Amino acid sequence: MTAKEPDISVNLAGILLRNPVIAASGTFGYGREYEGLLDIAALGGICTKGLTLNPRPGNSGRRIHETPSGMMNSIGLENPGIEAFIEKELPRLRGLGPAVIANLSGGTEEEYVEGARLLNASVVDMIELNISCPNVKAGGMAFGLDPQAAASVTGKVRRAAPDKPLMVKLTPNAPDLISVAAACISAGADALSLVNTFKAMAIDIYKRKLVFDNVFAGLSGPCIRPIALRMVWELTGTFASGGANVPGAFFSTEKKANSCGKIPVVGMGGIASVSDALEFLLAGAAAIQVGSATFAHPPLMNEIIAGIGDYMREKGFARIEELGISNKL
Repeated sequence: MTAKEPDISVNLAGILLRNPVIAASGTFGYGREYEGLLDIAALGGICTKGLTLNPRPGNSGRRIHETPSGMMNSIGLENPGIEAFIEKELPRLRGLGPAVIANLSGGTEEEYVEGARLLNASVVDMIELNISCPNVKAGGMAFGLDPQAAASVTGKVRRAAPDKPLMVKLTPNAPDLISVAAACISAGADALSLVNTFKAMAIDIYKRKLVFDNVFAGLSGPCIRPIALRMVWELTGTFASGGANVPGAFFSTEKKANSCGKIPVVGMGGIASVSDALEFLLAGAAAIQVGSATFAHPPLMNEIIAGIGDYMREKGFARIEELGISNKL
């Protein structure tokens, strides 16, 4: 037992979070949707619903489909556009208390860049660059599959938003996730988050037709957690190893010295309990995001925050950074 209460605060790329629990993008709206259902002020941060430069109506047809131990969604980044978000949603969101992380998406590099400029001039705390959404026909995940494309959009957004910490949200669908991550770091990412949903599909056998108009959808929920955990472990292990396993083509000598072993990784994917969250923290994640499980049990994030504190007291940890084991095996 420690003499003092454990410190569960987290410094995420220069932004101080009161704890490592963040509401995941696309599952928490703009915060107000959950008022009265949990203690929002107690959260470490809130990732906004995916934002694009211009308003988007989202995908047509069915958007949500349950599957064993998970769910599929094909929302299609429905949102009012960044200017409307800044004017109408951000003031209220800012007043809720947690750090505000703006999830930025787009169909072209130009859209990403202009959106980043607007967010850079706003009061958001951080930008989460979404290059991993599988539910749009242009942009999104296409940028996150290839290291060069990922580096290009990351670098341009970095230059367009020099005043905000930049976290890049990675797709688990990339053929070489480590190379994409390395490319994003080389291009200026301050943090990485993963995983976004897995590209999936469903067929209605009774109607003999596809469930989603967009054909493919994003799979989330407990069914993806073991795979997401493995990917977070691989990323934290690679970059905590001093860069030995990082593809050298994406790093200058200076970048290796400044980034490897220091860039924080935010883990997510199927977290539905305190023990799930602790697994990601033990795997080396600096913080975690909780998504789909909030739909079924809104107070979950509050329970996870309390559970992390209980675990640290039981094990005698003083600070959240002491939990990671990925560099000790």
